[in-house]
Amino acid sequence: MCDSLVATSANTSAGTTLFAKNSDRKLGECQPLLQFPAAVHPRGARVGCTHIDVPEVAETYRVMGHSPWWVWGFEHGVNEHGVAVGNQTVFSKEPVEETPGLIGMDLVRLGLERGRDAREALEAIASLLEAHGQGGAALGPDAAGYHNSFLIADSTEAWLMETSGRRWAARPAELDALSNHMTLGSDWRIASRDLDSFARREGWWAEKGRVDVAVAYRHPQVPGAISEGRLRRSRELLAQGRGEIDVEYLQRALRDHGDGGDAPPANVTPDDERFFTLCMHSEPVGTTTASLVAPLPTDRSSAWPVWVSFGTPCTGVFLPVYLSGVIPDLLSRGDDNPDEDSAWWVFHELSQAAAGDFARNTPMLREAWCGLEERIDLERRAVESSARTASVSGDDDEAAGILTEFMARVAGDAVDFARELRARIED
Repeated sequence: MCDSLVATSANTSAGTTLFAKNSDRKLGECQPLLQFPAAVHPRGARVGCTHIDVPEVAETYRVMGHSPWWVWGFEHGVNEHGVAVGNQTVFSKEPVEETPGLIGMDLVRLGLERGRDAREALEAIASLLEAHGQGGAALGPDAAGYHNSFLIADSTEAWLMETSGRRWAARPAELDALSNHMTLGSDWRIASRDLDSFARREGWWAEKGRVDVAVAYRHPQVPGAISEGRLRRSRELLAQGRGEIDVEYLQRALRDHGDGGDAPPANVTPDDERFFTLCMHSEPVGTTTASLVAPLPTDRSSAWPVWVSFGTPCTGVFLPVYLSGVIPDLLSRGDDNPDEDSAWWVFHELSQAAAGDFARNTPMLREAWCGLEERIDLERRAVESSARTASVSGDDDEAAGILTEFMARVAGDAVDFARELRARIED
């Protein structure tokens, strides 16, 4: 499933564009945080994605993002140029291609590796989608594929992009969100050449004006309860915070359970849109398995943090990570086997323990994490200052080392505390 939110610089308290996303997958699908360096590639090189390989480009950029353990690509991530991308499942009248192609998560990573800004990342995704299509398992190693929407942002602009097969449309956004249904009307700014002609040929659009993407392409038999309430809620939260949105505000949005407070709503069924909150606990449809909030600064000469969470964010904590350091193994480790040395599995088990009584356990966990969050934030500022000093003096290796050590220590402390909190719940 998934929800992405963006607030461009004019709408935030610090004047910095902010990107946020919850990755909603099947419960128990491990999603570690992976990091890949910038690289130069020889002529004729190819890159192996989840199901197919595609031509490589001459240069790819440094990236990091959450990746389901069996997938080549990312659910969401950032690159060294301050570009953030996240994808969502959307449901189209057009069947998903049976032939394996690129999946949405591959396109997220490819866009980040190839885009120096949001528009360039969008164009990379669009050209790859048109050339290779969307096909192959994406909901799980042996599950169905799907069409995708993408939220793409940098420090100065953001784009909403919705796709159906090899067709796509996009428009700029300033304070907006995406969920799991098509939302673009006829207000799109750019699109694939056959967006209109294909819809007319299929009999989905017969009006004289330019095609309305949602009207023409959206699948009419997919229940609106799955995503309409979540999209409305995320847009309401963004509107309420206009001008005052910061990292903590978007972290709270990703933890949101609607009007029910800290705990997910009880005694509701999938027929009720309240069953599907931004922080999802909505099996068999999906559960939030990883989250990210990224400030996208114009000046990236100094260390800039990206905030990541593992498992459901309402029961866990957001940790600062840095592209200019090395992500600790504790955060990047994990597959389909439970592993106490994997941060993802530790936070997953904490969430599962809390699920025995969310009404009691979730408020307790939120209060318990406050002390560690405050300490991390205070220490982070000092660490970033030290790294900045080292970088200004010309020692980028020392700066990277400072950030690397800090990330490893914070990850270790958070995982140890998560184990302690789980033991409290289970005693």
